[in-house]
Amino acid sequence: MAPNDSAGTNGTAAPGTKGAEAGRRKAVRYIVPVAVAGVAAATIGLVPALASSGDPDLPKITAQELIEKIAASDTQQLSGTVKISTDLGIPSMGGLAGSFLPDGAGDKGSASADPQTKLTELASGTHTLRVAADGPDKQRVSILDNASEYSLIHDGDQVWAYDSESNAVYHAQDRAGGSTGKGEHRAAPDGVPTTPKALAEQALKAADGTTSVTVDGTAQVAGRDAYRLVLKPEQSGSTIGSITVAVDAENGVPLKFTLQPSSGGKAAIDAGFTSVDFEKPDASSFSFTPPKGAEVTEADEAEDHGKAAGKAAEEAKGDLSAFEGMNVIGEGWNSIAEIRTPGGAALPSKASGDVPAEAQQFLDALGDKVTGKFGSGTVFKTRLVNALMTDDGRVYVGAVTKDALVNAANDAG
Repeated sequence: MAPNDSAGTNGTAAPGTKGAEAGRRKAVRYIVPVAVAGVAAATIGLVPALASSGDPDLPKITAQELIEKIAASDTQQLSGTVKISTDLGIPSMGGLAGSFLPDGAGDKGSASADPQTKLTELASGTHTLRVAADGPDKQRVSILDNASEYSLIHDGDQVWAYDSESNAVYHAQDRAGGSTGKGEHRAAPDGVPTTPKALAEQALKAADGTTSVTVDGTAQVAGRDAYRLVLKPEQSGSTIGSITVAVDAENGVPLKFTLQPSSGGKAAIDAGFTSVDFEKPDASSFSFTPPKGAEVTEADEAEDHGKAAGKAAEEAKGDLSAFEGMNVIGEGWNSIAEIRTPGGAALPSKASGDVPAEAQQFLDALGDKVTGKFGSGTVFKTRLVNALMTDDGRVYVGAVTKDALVNAANDAG
């Protein structure tokens, strides 16, 4: 087992390391507290069902070297199975989703296989994914349920999505050419990570002097030897306890990603391969022909159909430009976004008739009434991201505790 090795991000260089300091900072910029809002909206996790045969005995590696190994990984071909679940501590939405949608926004006319909406299902529950990739222009992600399968296939400039349950097909042309030009591929819509690597890339971006980074031994994931890279906040008050990335010892590919909340309990975000193969996938993995009788919706048709619903949605949410610009309070893991409504207008509520009763009931299940120098308001809670909405029209949100939000609102005056 590789011994623990630390690479703190407080900016203090050891004697004799000035020559490596620039490289350390360049690589360590990939380490960040998870982009809180984005991860909360699209974070996913894994039910641990990974093959394990003890901790492998691997050569010693420093945290800095392991970070550089991840950044330098250029693996283009792989296939395997990923198991995903989420435990954010959010009450079940049940049939409440329709309460938040304007009339016509969710009718049958929209494409049921549209990946932009289908893949957001990964934000809750437990799912098994089959994935494959062969360079920047060929990827496939399939969500396997008990009796159905949803597949998203990217082959050159063609993108197909198929929902076997509804026998619906969605087709689009990838005008971006598959790659974003930043080493990222459009195998799924933006903000929907489907592999441990995609999750790790969201977390490993930039250090700001608030993160402890260590190598905490080794592990075996999906039959592969791996190092365990652990990130922890050096600040108190964060809802994030630690992030662990199991990194393939041979090629630097993240095999497992785990986010542990500071409140304890099981992981809130945890994604990992149960099986993985780095050989070239069969070409048939990326070919698709619509099944007989399937209803095919072209992307342009779906876009035209959604215009009326989009207009209604704009009217329903009002003129967001009226909100004052976002102010960020604090730094690092304890960053809190402050947003003010114009003129201190009260937020939508059941009493004002702006929020359906069912939706308000859902929100109330999340909320705690609080008071302070700022006045009064409600803190809405999940295991990762909390938000304080004051009665005078201010919003404070971050991956921080309820007390941290109240203190930020008190200090803001």
